[in-house]
Parts: sequence; structure tokens; C-alpha cells
Amino acid sequence: MLKAIIENAIDGIITIDDRGKVESINPAACKLFQREPDEVVGNNISMLMPPPDREQHDEYINRYQRTAEPHIIGTGREVMGLKTDGTKFPFRLAVSEVHYAGRNIFAGFIHDLSREKEAEETLKEYAAHLEELVEQRTISLQRSVRELQSAKEEVSQSLEKEKELGQLKSRFVSMASHEFRTPLSAIQLSASLIDKYAEGFNNPNIAKHVVKIKSSVANLTGILNDFLSLEKLEAGKVEASFQSFDLVALSEEITEEMQMVAKENQNIIYQHTGTESMVRLDPNLLKNCVLNLIGNAIKYSGENTFIQFSTEITPDTCVITVEDNGIGIPETDQKHLFEAFFRAHNIGNIPGTGLGLNIVTRYANLMNGTINFKSSVKQGTLFTISFPIS
Repeated sequence: MLKAIIENAIDGIITIDDRGKVESINPAACKLFQREPDEVVGNNISMLMPPPDREQHDEYINRYQRTAEPHIIGTGREVMGLKTDGTKFPFRLAVSEVHYAGRNIFAGFIHDLSREKEAEETLKEYAAHLEELVEQRTISLQRSVRELQSAKEEVSQSLEKEKELGQLKSRFVSMASHEFRTPLSAIQLSASLIDKYAEGFNNPNIAKHVVKIKSSVANLTGILNDFLSLEKLEAGKVEASFQSFDLVALSEEITEEMQMVAKENQNIIYQHTGTESMVRLDPNLLKNCVLNLIGNAIKYSGENTFIQFSTEITPDTCVITVEDNGIGIPETDQKHLFEAFFRAHNIGNIPGTGLGLNIVTRYANLMNGTINFKSSVKQGTLFTISFPIS
């Protein structure tokens, strides 16, 4: 049974005498060293060792016999073995001393470490590769952090410059608006005086040109007002001042005012729905919104047309609508309609800044309102502003 166990053991087992000659070797050890038993038995065990262990092995045994101090006996250590083809392989060697039949025999138990060493080397390679990747990633992250820091500084500088430019722009717009108003007022007054003094001449050409002057002054004044309003909105200087007022009275006042600037035979028809007329909004902002919408309806509608202006107050909502049957808004332009400085491509030579609807939207938002519209080319446009009633 003992012989069967030794011959079928997974690990190699070799026995030597006290002079280092091999007495037995099991099949597992033969397979490891690529030797036949008759090649090994009777020869010195050093034949299975590569230098320098081969030259030193006999000295190991002699020293043990002289001093009785074991170095590897009773313990284990990693050593290298030598195969027939000259290749080396690592194995763990455990040596035991056996006293048998009046003499000493040394038994060596050999466990092949080739796979473990290969796995260990592979793990080391993976670890080294991982360290390299981590180092590269760290360098990349450090570079990214430096770039982000640099970008942050550039953005901060850009924001500071933009802030300065914004302040400069605001001061310029404010100054320009006020500076232009004075000569425009003088031109408007002079045109009115010319119109009055020319009454006696009964000259239609004079009247025609005076009308052109007044119209141009009105257009320039409107442009200045739009720019000034936009500048105040951008600077955060506009706030809604909520107060209770009569919506119907304000709407009738607006209708009367805008009817005076309407085109020939253009009629603004105002209608209110509901028994309640009091609302709590900002009357100045609301008036500006409605004036802008009706002004656009007048501008983009022809003569001999109707402009429908209506208000409605329900328990939850205040709704204001302005509808015309003018040139309409092309479908491709509708998504950009409320953007600043945008104008539809079908307006031709009709003057304007493209700021009006943007300002209306922002005024409505300040009063917690929303603006919507429906439009089709050559059939007109309907604008609706809705305000919640708290």
C-alpha cells in the first residue's frame, strides 16, 4: 500500500542516502525532471540541480553531518530543478530525515511551482500594466485639472470683461436713447410747426413730406424705446409693480390711442367678456404689451381691415387677445418669433427692430403670464396673453 501511495503521489518523492546518492524516485518526480528511474537511481542528487546548487549540495550534507544543524531539513524552501533538456523549473522542496535499519535516509518531497510562478508573473505584469495605466490616467487627470483651472481663469476673465462691456453697453444705450430723444423731439415739433405754417399755401407736397417726417420720427422713437426697454430688462432694472386697476378702462384707453395711429380704414374693435373688470397686475407693463401687439397688428395688416382686441376675466385667469388678418408668420419662422432681433422673412420693407415680442414675453413673465400665438401666412395672427388670478 505504501508503495502504491508513493508511486501515485501527485508530488515528486526522492530518497537519498547520507552521501547524496539517489535510492528511489517516484513517477511524479521522473516526470518533473524528464528522467527515467535508472538514469537517476545510484547517481548523486546534484545531477538534478542547476549551478550553483549542484556544486554546493555535497557541502550541505557534510556540514549537517559535522554540526547536526539542519538548514532545510524539517522545513521547506523554493529551489530550482534541472530537466533533461536543460530547462529550469521552480519547485518547493521539503526534506525529512528518516532513520531506518541503522542508517539515515533523507526524503525529499517536491511540489512543482511552475504554474504558480507563471500566474505570479502574469499577475505582476498585470499589476505593472495597471500601475502604468493609473500613472498615465493620473497624468491625464492632472493635465485636465490644469486645463480646467486655466479655462476657469479664462472664463472668469471673459465674464469680467463681458460684465464691463455690458455695463458700458448699458451706459451707451441709456445715453444714446436720451441724447437722441432731444433732437427727435425738436424734429417732431418743427414738423408740426411747418405743417401749421404751410396751411395757407395749400400745397399737398408739403403735407406729404411733413407726414413722412413725423412717421420717421415715430419709427425712430419706437426703436429707441425698444432698445431702452431691452437694456433695462437685461440689467434687471424692470420689476412688476402689482396693483389693482380697471382692465376695461385701460383697454378702452389703449384702443382709442392706437386707433389714432391706425392705417386708413383700419378699425380696432375692442370687446370684454365677463362681469368683473378689476385685476391685479402691473398696468404699465400690461399697457406696453398690448400696445406692442396692436402696433404689430396695425403694421402688418393692410388698409380696410379689422383688428380684434378682447379681454376676459374668469375666476382663475385674465386673458387678453389681439387678432388680425394681416400677412401672418411663416411656419419656418414661428419657432424663432420671440427671440431678440428676429424678424420673419416675409416682412419686406416694413420697419422694425425685432425686439417687440421679446420684450412683451419678458414683461408677461414678470407678471407670471404666458404668451401664445396662432398664425398662418396671408390669413393673420392671433396672440393670447394669459395671467393667473391669485
